[in-house]
Amino acid sequence: MKLFSPSEKQDSLDVLNYHIKVCTRCGLSATRKHALTGEGNIGAGLLFVALSPGAKEDAQNRMFIGPSGQVFNNLLHKAGIERKSVFMTNLVKCILPRNRKPVPTEIESCSAFLEDEIAIIQPRVLVPLGYYATNAIIAKYHPDSSGQEMIFKNINGRLLDLGEIKIFPLTHPSALLYNPSFEASTLESYKKLKSLL
Repeated sequence: MKLFSPSEKQDSLDVLNYHIKVCTRCGLSATRKHALTGEGNIGAGLLFVALSPGAKEDAQNRMFIGPSGQVFNNLLHKAGIERKSVFMTNLVKCILPRNRKPVPTEIESCSAFLEDEIAIIQPRVLVPLGYYATNAIIAKYHPDSSGQEMIFKNINGRLLDLGEIKIFPLTHPSALLYNPSFEASTLESYKKLKSLL
């Protein structure tokens, strides 16, 4: 794995972000306002991967500023993790119309961007948020996974040491908007994440 200096990281991200912003690899480019690039601390030990931008994120070209972002900020705060200390990005870089589920070709179109972000940031722990981000990342780093042991509900909140990288899947903050009863268990997982650093 190549080691980057802070300036090399930033230069590499700037080039990558340009390619993300002008991407037309799939039909989502026709319905977005912005293709969101990752943001946060380029020296972060934690890299969070959400599904896709929401309406506010698409309009303002910022990560996690809508309702899910408020939940995310609250979880980080209660767990003692500073938002400015982490890096955040999305599995799919453009808004999904009407908050629909992504199709495989949309995930695949963005996969190289995510791989490049991970390679540049080089986090200690990769934190996919929710089912789709977790599935995509597990498929990349543990492609021979099959059966029940690697389905989201069985690995949510568990540290997976896959040799090349450590992965800590978590419930997406948006789930708490619809089911606040998840908050206590989700917060415990965020606190575990803090202890890993």
